[in-house]
Amino acid sequence: MRVTDDYLRAYYLRPEVHPVEESDDAERELHASLMEEPRRRVSQRELDAIEDPDARDNYRLVLRFRDRLIQAGTVEGCYLGLFRGAVDIAPLFVEQMAHVILRNILDGCDDPLRLRAAECLFRDQKATIQEGHALVADLETVEMHAAGNRYGSIGRLIVEAGALGKVDLDVLDRPNAALYWQRESRYDTVISLTYGRPALDALGRVLEMWVKHFRGIGVRVKPIRKIEEARWAWHIGLDAESTAILNELWAGAEVDQGRMQRILALFALEFEDPRAMRADIAGRTIYLALSATEEGAVRMKPQNLLTSLPLNEA
Repeated sequence: MRVTDDYLRAYYLRPEVHPVEESDDAERELHASLMEEPRRRVSQRELDAIEDPDARDNYRLVLRFRDRLIQAGTVEGCYLGLFRGAVDIAPLFVEQMAHVILRNILDGCDDPLRLRAAECLFRDQKATIQEGHALVADLETVEMHAAGNRYGSIGRLIVEAGALGKVDLDVLDRPNAALYWQRESRYDTVISLTYGRPALDALGRVLEMWVKHFRGIGVRVKPIRKIEEARWAWHIGLDAESTAILNELWAGAEVDQGRMQRILALFALEFEDPRAMRADIAGRTIYLALSATEEGAVRMKPQNLLTSLPLNEA
């Protein structure tokens, strides 16, 4: 997706940057000039002229992100380029790029479960185990409900929100998946990542599409109950917790049961064409894991799937 001037203007219109009543002339002039010419160079003198230190910092953050977008030329190029060195932009921008990329990848998708599962790639989730199901709900929504800021219809299942209280949200499954179309921008539905549930399979399809879009190669991502291989060839943690757990298991270390129970989902990834893999492990299965933190937060890092695939350099 090519970076357009209007895409850049959308960031200048965010409340963190848009002038307010208290804004000084320097801030207003800078904002007006950027709306007129979104790609123009901004000097340090112009930033220093803004009296409000918070406004100056916000402009620095947005302009650093803008410059990366312009240099890359595409949203995908900017996203992938971030992880080849130190990530020096705000996490919010990373999540928003993943969001818009997925919106493009899934354009025309008519499977609500796949669309809901895709939210896990750009919005933090809250996990809980209830009656044998690994349920995930949008973390921000759970916290809003738990704080008393409830909105939307009340579902039939309860997602535990730690010590904050109980939150009632609708759990999507195949029979009621159409609910998503009425509420796709509210982030107030729950899915089960339990093995055998359709939402977990839907997440696997999203991961396949994510790899295909960026890398141009076909992979199959299948949910599994456990890793059967005693000495597997390769693994990728889809979050920081999973990366640590899989690294320890592969090295032969003992991982206590409490940490093991944080693993919400396991996948087996296979390349459609083994020749696209590193020659020394061509044809072998790649294992993926998604876990929750000790506090129950699920913070997926979909970039891991792009940067850690064992690709043939040719």
